Amino acid sequence: MKSRLDEQTIALRAAGEFTDGSVVNLGYGMPGLCANFVPEGRTVFFQSENGILGYGSLATDTEKDYEMINASDQPVTALPGMCFFDSAVSFDMIRGGHVDIVVLGAYQVSEKGDLANWGRPGRPATGMGGGMDLAVGASKVIVTMLHTTKEGEPRILRECTFPLTARQCVDLIITDLAVIEITRDGLVLREIALGWTAPEIQAVTGAELISAADLKEIEL
Repeated sequence: MKSRLDEQTIALRAAGEFTDGSVVNLGYGMPGLCANFVPEGRTVFFQSENGILGYGSLATDTEKDYEMINASDQPVTALPGMCFFDSAVSFDMIRGGHVDIVVLGAYQVSEKGDLANWGRPGRPATGMGGGMDLAVGASKVIVTMLHTTKEGEPRILRECTFPLTARQCVDLIITDLAVIEITRDGLVLREIALGWTAPEIQAVTGAELISAADLKEIEL
């Protein structure tokens, strides 16, 4: 039986990449869900462009306090030691290379790791915002997204056709169908969703995939 991961499960898989003690920035939308899935026994310091370091999971309806939100306007919970600062200091952290991991959404990713996540035809946007700084400032960039568009078109391509946020910045792509690592040799298919095969994943991908020797089901 074929299955696709839902957004919560994609976020759970992405959170598995967080190392103990890492500083992590979560982008708008699906990436924000990763705050709810920090692996047990690991300490992660979530950083947000609007000036928070060390917040916890997303707040429930009863916990919501809109005086304490992340950069995506999502209410978050407080953890001991959490600190606040202005956005200038926050971007000093980002541009200075002090963020270990960033998780971003995307419209498209190229086989070279180019990222397009801020504008698309028919949906005008004012600019790429802090995504540009995050994409080039973090030590590791993870993209979480659906593998195809609603029309079934690939989002992982040889070349992006939408406006770029940054070039050759993405390290790992986690979709509802696969986990793909971007390497010097190309796109390496590491994990696939239950019931899918490598040829089936290739058929809905717009760039060539290299199947890992230890290719396995997506590990949660």
